[in-house]
Amino acid sequence: MAEKLNIKEFLDKDEQKDQLRFLTAGSVDDGKSTLIGRLLFDSKKIYEDQLDALERDSKRMGNAGDHIDYALLLDGLKAEREQGITIDVAYRYFSTNNRKFIIADTPGHEQYTRNMITGGSTANLAVILVDARTGVITQTRRHTYLVSLLGIKHVVLAVNKMDLVDFSEERFNEIVKDYMDFVTPLGIPDVNCIPLSALEGDNVVAKSERTPWYKGVSLLEFLETVHIANDHNFADFRYPVQYVLRPDQNFRGFCGKIASGVVRKGDTVMALPSGKTTKVKSIVTYDGELDEAFPPQCVTLTLEDEIDVSRGEMLVHPDNLPTVDRNMEAMLVWMDEETMDVNKHFYLKQTTNLTRAHISQIRYRVDINTMEHIENVSALKLNEIAKVVLTTAKPLFFDSYQKNKACGSFVLIDPITNNTSAVGMIIGRVDSKDMVGEEMPELNLPKLGISEEHYDAIERACKDLERQGIAINIVK
Repeated sequence: MAEKLNIKEFLDKDEQKDQLRFLTAGSVDDGKSTLIGRLLFDSKKIYEDQLDALERDSKRMGNAGDHIDYALLLDGLKAEREQGITIDVAYRYFSTNNRKFIIADTPGHEQYTRNMITGGSTANLAVILVDARTGVITQTRRHTYLVSLLGIKHVVLAVNKMDLVDFSEERFNEIVKDYMDFVTPLGIPDVNCIPLSALEGDNVVAKSERTPWYKGVSLLEFLETVHIANDHNFADFRYPVQYVLRPDQNFRGFCGKIASGVVRKGDTVMALPSGKTTKVKSIVTYDGELDEAFPPQCVTLTLEDEIDVSRGEMLVHPDNLPTVDRNMEAMLVWMDEETMDVNKHFYLKQTTNLTRAHISQIRYRVDINTMEHIENVSALKLNEIAKVVLTTAKPLFFDSYQKNKACGSFVLIDPITNNTSAVGMIIGRVDSKDMVGEEMPELNLPKLGISEEHYDAIERACKDLERQGIAINIVK
């Protein structure tokens, strides 16, 4: 009986462990896949049959000499194993006594930038590897910039292959200084630097005796203890409605995932875009009703009044409203093989909302090798990043991405191919006069000889065009 009770306690404790999602990034051959493989191996998270297969594969196609090639645990594609590189994002799941982990092993090549964006979009933390021999290089800066763009608040600079520089403290300090000089202006709040050897296991799971000068913790200990609970936005309540649940005539609830903030039973909420207010009658889940809910919980809210709310709309607190606008400035990562067509209209998916949108203006493109802003850009190609202005067919309810990831991110979908053309991070709203500037088409009615009796009809036609994302400046 006591044994059964202990098992139940263990399972309850395991269920309550929090979860850390992190990615590894770095240049080719910096040892990203090897580090994760070593992490899994040293923390005893590999089954015997996996280990047997790993030892066989290491002898047959490994790239680690006499050592086990831990990278083969993650690089499963034939092309990855042949070339000894990572091409696609590989996810691995494991847990320790303190925390559950989801690891995204992302590619190092510049041409696979979009794969890194995919892996990093949900990450709490980034482990950026550098080779102790080469130090901070262009690829290190590129990936750090992308991490800051994705709003990741915790970064570990893992100085790998310390065994190849005789675990030199001077070399480690030199690399840390170079990196901190670059990363400080990006505003990443939590940066930690760890010297390690992924191949030999130094400072990966346990502290290494070969780095007595390093006073910090091992990588795994840091991952187990880094505080991520405050990374969620608990201040601004945003509840995008995903589905209206009506199982019978006595129940009408609004299902969705809480994007941010906290909602309590009896709270006054406002429905957007209608602006109607009511109170929360109950917060329903599969396990019963709650008194309060917070991100990232999925719940069903019932309301005291019968107001019309449907998919794509949002419930918020009336004294804390998001921005509601059709024009917004955003950082855009182009992910389509096909070059951008600025005249094309896309589907824009943001939270549960779907609308038509087009790219009104490209402010500048970012050269992620030099961080230079390149202006007068007419289109974007695969993996290119730019600051753009978008116009949507109907108003969106959004916050800036830095403030609220869930309500500040979106994807652009090609309406013909259904491909994801781009992903974006919203910076903020833009006034229509600033949005298009001198490129805004002008319709000078007196100059065209149009009589005033036709002005109203023309204005209505232009309003229709504006709803489709085409802005026209009318001069009377």
